[in-house]
Amino acid sequence: MRALIAAAVGLAAALALIFTVTAIGAPEGRTSPKPLLTTVPAHP
Repeated sequence: MRALIAAAVGLAAALALIFTVTAIGAPEGRTSPKPLLTTVPAHP
């Protein structure tokens, strides 16, 4: 029974954190103008 209560408390805390972050919104910022390298450069 204690495990069930602990799981419920953990789930409630996780959901509270998710809802808080959702309510606040994503932080303002911008992305880098440089593209990421997706391939290995050719070796000379």
